Amino acid sequence: METTLVVMAAGMGSRFGGLKQMTPVGPNGEFLMDFSAYDAKKAGFSKVVFVIKKEMEEDFNNIVGKRVAKYIDIDYVFQATDILPEGRVKPFGTGHAILCCKDKVKTPFAIINADDYYGKSAYVEINNFLKTAQKGEFAMVAYDLDKTTTENGTVTRGVCQVEDGFLKGIRETGGIKGFEYCEDGETVHKLPEDTVVSMNLWGFTPEIFDHLDREFEEFKKNANIMKDEFLIPSVVDTLIKSGEATVEVLRSSDRWYGMTYREDHETVTKAMKDFCDKGEYDGIS
Repeated sequence: METTLVVMAAGMGSRFGGLKQMTPVGPNGEFLMDFSAYDAKKAGFSKVVFVIKKEMEEDFNNIVGKRVAKYIDIDYVFQATDILPEGRVKPFGTGHAILCCKDKVKTPFAIINADDYYGKSAYVEINNFLKTAQKGEFAMVAYDLDKTTTENGTVTRGVCQVEDGFLKGIRETGGIKGFEYCEDGETVHKLPEDTVVSMNLWGFTPEIFDHLDREFEEFKKNANIMKDEFLIPSVVDTLIKSGEATVEVLRSSDRWYGMTYREDHETVTKAMKDFCDKGEYDGIS
């Protein structure tokens, strides 16, 4: 059974001020998605599909694609912007990014954010699941909350409700610092120390595209089309509540790394250097 890794990178230009201004984190100029693609290859994935904007293609291929293509097959999907209403620049969100893959992705697949580091165990767990997944069986990789936070400020996380190993709901929760959060600027709430969160690493079979098609049409009818986003967690929540799908919660033993704040760069760079010094990424460049 072949499996595909879908890397959502269409929003990178806006978040980093342009693709060329991305900040490398590896000792040889690697970006976080380089490490993700390498981990996916080692875990058994057979292909990587990058979701980008069409205008990013040449730069992205020169900076990232050619390097990744040395050790795994790659392809590109372009998240359409010509369907955006006049005045809206930002793409419609992660759900729409995945929907754009329906003509290119024909195998079970995992999705990740381009600017997150998930660790080796996450790819092993999700790939093992995908190789035997049946209709209506999806999965996500969950992390211990304290392995996803930063000392440099608050974060927003998808706090998961899990029962008997399956996802029952996700609540986007902002203002998290440690195990506390304050969303209104005044009231501090405490989270349990065994809280697990979603970092947007999902596993799907191709049938998800039919669900995304349907839900995107509903989104366009009911959303504020100028600012709302069509997001994967919302679609998954709908499918769970309707009984159309189950989502098994897989657990990663690794630490997640990302650059929510500029000050996080030093921490992430040090972690990637340590991994490389141990020989865990020999052959990545």
